[in-house]
Amino acid sequence: MTAEKDLAARLLDAQVEFTRRQLTDPDEFAALVHDEITHALDDASQITLSESVSRDLIKAVAHKYAIAFPVEGAIPELVGRVAARLYDITAAEDVGPADLIGRKQLDDLTDDIAQLGLSQRLVQRLLDSPATVDTFVEVVQRSVDSSRLPSGLGRFVDGAVESVVRHGAAFVLRANRSDSDELLADTMRDLSRAGTGKSVGDLSSLVEPGDLEDVVVLVFEFWRAFRDTEYFAGLLAAGVDEVFDTYGDTALDDLLTDLGIGYDDLVEEGLRFGPPVIADLDRRGLLEPSLRRRFAPFYASQEFRDAVGSVD
Repeated sequence: MTAEKDLAARLLDAQVEFTRRQLTDPDEFAALVHDEITHALDDASQITLSESVSRDLIKAVAHKYAIAFPVEGAIPELVGRVAARLYDITAAEDVGPADLIGRKQLDDLTDDIAQLGLSQRLVQRLLDSPATVDTFVEVVQRSVDSSRLPSGLGRFVDGAVESVVRHGAAFVLRANRSDSDELLADTMRDLSRAGTGKSVGDLSSLVEPGDLEDVVVLVFEFWRAFRDTEYFAGLLAAGVDEVFDTYGDTALDDLLTDLGIGYDDLVEEGLRFGPPVIADLDRRGLLEPSLRRRFAPFYASQEFRDAVGSVD
């Protein structure tokens, strides 16, 4: 028994030292990363998404983090701090819109947005809406002050103004329906060109720091209410179903490729994050104890004793 324990101790020390060197030596770790990713992708080519995990498990995880997970405490506060810092950076910038995107690219983007079906439908909905006509009427009525006229005459003037403006606005809106695409494009071009001479800092002055806090609060209040609805739960489940309906029979390596993640990307990230994290653990004296905790149970197990038999 003493010889068996001594062998177990020596083998444990050897395995810990071997693995530690394999993880901390740059060349050996690089070889390990390449080898493990190669074999992992080879295995992934033989397993489909549906075979590796069920859609019900993914729905359960999605439900936990999108619906059940509390959005409280530090999360809203952190978002608010990030927004405030971005505001401070933006407010101090003297970079102009032309430095971010060229005039031609800006005009092309404006035209593309104006041609979007969504943009066209929104404009048509606005032109067809009675509320749009009501807005025109209200604006004009407020500009005509009939309060100084006799009451009867004032009511007549108000009625006449409303009738004329309502019919006139409806006529103008109907007449411009066919030109709505060009009207939208022209408006967007005028707005973008009006801001060309301004810096990002000038544009950000439209938003005050307090506005950011208000927006963060509103967004989180809306999100907390919306995510508890059956409608959102249905959307979430439908999204998972669509992924599985589309990729359920796809091998995992092909799925990664479709997502734009290839062998070189996995190796790059492994070599980016692995060495500094492992080196820091080793420097703090945490790596070896961690490896020892991982391997020691085997050398104390019945399986090890059965494997080595009786050691003299």
